[in-house]
Amino acid sequence: MKSTSRLLLQGLLLALALGFVTPVLAQVRKIDQQDLYRYWILLNTQVKMDVPNSGLNLDKPGCAAVTYTVGSDGVPMNVQVVKVAPKSDLGPAARSAVSNFRYGPSLTNRIGEPVATYYVVPFNAPKDPVQRQQLLDQCKLPGYAP
Repeated sequence: MKSTSRLLLQGLLLALALGFVTPVLAQVRKIDQQDLYRYWILLNTQVKMDVPNSGLNLDKPGCAAVTYTVGSDGVPMNVQVVKVAPKSDLGPAARSAVSNFRYGPSLTNRIGEPVATYYVVPFNAPKDPVQRQQLLDQCKLPGYAP
């Protein structure tokens, strides 16, 4: 009788432990955009995007940070615009561009492990590298590991 109770208790504890561990294991790794090449290689040489004809600050220098997950098939999923600087109507254009990205797995990611990342889409960015970087830094997102 005691051994049956003990087995039942151990089974219950194991089920509870798996219930808490499984969601943690299922989480997708968050990778900084500069380290994405270690997992996925961008295959596009050109990307089409839908740009509005009129709207707020369309002709001003700006950027948009777009988060997404590269799925196991190399196609972006859960594409979301999370930051636009300065405020403008270019967020949907940035989302459109990132949605059209296509990736192939890198040599170190042959199984095609999905990863979460983000991309900063520049708009009307200055040619000067220092000014360009200052613009893009406005859209950098914290919390993505190298």
